[in-house]
Amino acid sequence: MNEPLGELRLSETDLAARAGKGDELAWETLMRQHQEAAFRLAYLLLGDPHEAQDAVQEAFIRAYRSLDRYDPTRPFRPWLLSITANLARNRQRAVGRYFAALFRLGQAGVEPVVDSESEAQQHWEARALWQAVRRLKPASQEVIYLRHFLALSEAETAEAMGVPAGTVKSRLHRALASLKTVVERDFPALREGREG
Repeated sequence: MNEPLGELRLSETDLAARAGKGDELAWETLMRQHQEAAFRLAYLLLGDPHEAQDAVQEAFIRAYRSLDRYDPTRPFRPWLLSITANLARNRQRAVGRYFAALFRLGQAGVEPVVDSESEAQQHWEARALWQAVRRLKPASQEVIYLRHFLALSEAETAEAMGVPAGTVKSRLHRALASLKTVVERDFPALREGREG
């Protein structure tokens, strides 16, 4: 029997265990808790909201089918984000440049409506930073997205990437150094905006 009030107090481990036994409410609770993070990661990796949504739906399906392989001694979110990242990378390779070109084409003529110069500046900075990160290698993009865009801890990032925490530190250091080079070379106004 599903007990809606009881679900709110259960840990992720308990929810995953109950979902693995067919408790739909437990699975729905887990999905609600992690849907936004999974979508954000997929969107950051793919750059297309429709592709990201498809990747997230597929990630949840795969995660549900793989609940018997989930290690309850580890956090659920990094495990799910690892599945999401793998699917997004696979989609990115399969779809490749075609969707990236369509996305750029679709965004080229769209100007956001903003209420103030400050808001417009913030929007421009966020978009420019995202474009700068997109110029990095996929592995560098992923570590930056997980640590800084999704604000995962080093341990959670390591879990999501399937690497030791020390590897996360070194990859992040190299990725941020590469990002700094890209910003200085291709987005000098972004750097000036931060210094000004």
